[in-house]
Amino acid sequence: MAFAIFTNVAKAQTDLTADTSALNQPINLVNAQKQNETMRAEMKVKMDALKDSIKNEKDKTKAKIKEAIITGRENALGRFDTVIEKTNSLKDRINDQISKLKTRGIDVGDAENLMATVETKLTEAQTKIVEVNTLFSDSIDVLSAEDKTNLKTLTEDIQNLLNDAHDALNNTVKSLKDTIKTKI
Repeated sequence: MAFAIFTNVAKAQTDLTADTSALNQPINLVNAQKQNETMRAEMKVKMDALKDSIKNEKDKTKAKIKEAIITGRENALGRFDTVIEKTNSLKDRINDQISKLKTRGIDVGDAENLMATVETKLTEAQTKIVEVNTLFSDSIDVLSAEDKTNLKTLTEDIQNLLNDAHDALNNTVKSLKDTIKTKI
């Protein structure tokens, strides 16, 4: 992740004709990711507090049900986190290849544009995951009908964003392959 940001900054510094919005984009992405990480940490503390309140529950069956609900919610968030981690790993590997090809003098402008799309999609997905985490951490009990519809919408949006990011990564690889074929 850090390498991708440094690559974008280095690209912006070397390209003197780039507008200032290209320079501000990596900074904005870093700020958004830091904010998302902070929100996730806060929500994790809230979830832990909910777990502690379950321990004080006198009715053992209700406590087990509530604990199962929280565990299910944590597992759902964990699945999203796993997909984002894998996508970030793939993104970093592709960025490494882009930088290698760039040092060889191969034009990788299309691939860099697609990688910017990937960054945007991943940031949006992480923001929505934080919203889901907030929704989950607000209550132990069953979600209201409004919260359920909101949750369904958010999860569909997250899945679509992650699919779009993955498609953009595939298109980036195809673009790099085509560029290499035309160069050779």
